[in-house]
Amino acid sequence: MVMDIPNLWLAGPELWLAGGAMVLLMIGVFTGENSTRIVTGLSVALLALAAIAIFWFPQTGEAFHGAFVMDPFARLMKILVLIGAAVAIAMSVGFARRENFARFEYPVLIVLATLGMLLMVSANDMITLYLGLEMQSLSLYVIAAINRDSLRSTEAGLKYFVLGALSSGMLLYGSSLVYGFTGHTGFEGIAASMSGGVSLGLLFGIVFVLAGLAFKISAVPFHMWTPDVYEGAPTPVTAFFAAAPKVAAMAMLIRVVYGAFEPATAEWQQIITFIAIASMGLGAFAAIGQTNIKRLMAYSSIGHMGFALVGLAAGSQAGVSGVVLYMIIYMAMTLGAFACILAMRRADGMVENISDLSGLSRTNPMMALMLTVLMFSLAGIPPLAGFWAKYFVFLAAIQSGLYILSVIGVIASVIGAYYYLRIVKIMWFDEPEQGFLPMASELRIVLGLSGLFTLFYVLIAGPMSDIATNAARTFF
Repeated sequence: MVMDIPNLWLAGPELWLAGGAMVLLMIGVFTGENSTRIVTGLSVALLALAAIAIFWFPQTGEAFHGAFVMDPFARLMKILVLIGAAVAIAMSVGFARRENFARFEYPVLIVLATLGMLLMVSANDMITLYLGLEMQSLSLYVIAAINRDSLRSTEAGLKYFVLGALSSGMLLYGSSLVYGFTGHTGFEGIAASMSGGVSLGLLFGIVFVLAGLAFKISAVPFHMWTPDVYEGAPTPVTAFFAAAPKVAAMAMLIRVVYGAFEPATAEWQQIITFIAIASMGLGAFAAIGQTNIKRLMAYSSIGHMGFALVGLAAGSQAGVSGVVLYMIIYMAMTLGAFACILAMRRADGMVENISDLSGLSRTNPMMALMLTVLMFSLAGIPPLAGFWAKYFVFLAAIQSGLYILSVIGVIASVIGAYYYLRIVKIMWFDEPEQGFLPMASELRIVLGLSGLFTLFYVLIAGPMSDIATNAARTFF
């Protein structure tokens, strides 16, 4: 069959990133290590242009015989992924210059990982989903271990690779079971085959597919890699892991459950509910004893994915809208928090212990103020953005009758507030330690934008809610 060429333009951003990554790789190879700055700048430009193209040309439809779909949901999530990736690269500039991290491969690998994420978001077929997932994963394994001189970074990359391979195997096994019992790999065909009921073998397939996807969002019990990889990987890499891949994986999970498994809602709701409760519980309790701020952010991430899954478990348009809104707000808060972590630098190098923030309000009051806003927001304290993120997913769960899940979510949120408020207490009430060196300009910009978005979110809550609702309407 001949591919419909006009529909090929639906995948324009992906083709743009694929071609651009190859060109950047050639520039790096033939110019050497001196090309790091120009490759980094061009990578950010490449991602920004892809986002602008998606925004300005709102095309919808299917390509590659239905395996690739472009709709309002895909457009929004792709723009989020591209913004997260571009900001993560920009935040690494100062770090690379100071910490012997100037490698041109880093931005190229992020572009390739982002290409995989865009494929994941638009996947309308199990094969496309797996291709996108593996393209993202293989790049992320290398990025985690990119600092070859660091034992921690190498260990992080190895752990991520081994556990990631396990999750890919589970996903592939689940996909093969789904294909075997339905005779289809396309999401519409799978959904049509399920309309007559879900067999035991097909249910096993759904469980394995969801287990493979849960690994990518660090949901319990597939979270084992997260604390070690967050702590061991270079901080700009951790910032990237915490933002764009989470958005892409959550978008992929939404598309799978509402696209392929929609007739089996009663079955997958139980799985998602269990994963949400386990993630919220672990995120609330495991972070309490942490002394390393990157490990704390890892457990915080696990908890927040649990909160987002509460909206998904609701099985309604309001639930999907809440999840989309949650991921927008979560990404903004997380990038701001990691801008602060990247600014934790003294004359003898980077520091990562929470105790190093002691008395920050006296040595760097503006950074302390912005980090306080972000910590309050991550804790879900009104009227900051994080409160509204949790409010809408809990509201959707209550409307769907999931009262126990909502109560557990609120309790977990209250418990989790302890470790965020402890950081605030250390910054404002403990005796100051040696101050940090001045913050790099790119980190100031990211922290400022993140802090303003979080603080004044209530002023743009209406338009943001409309955007999320429009994206959610794709599935209903």
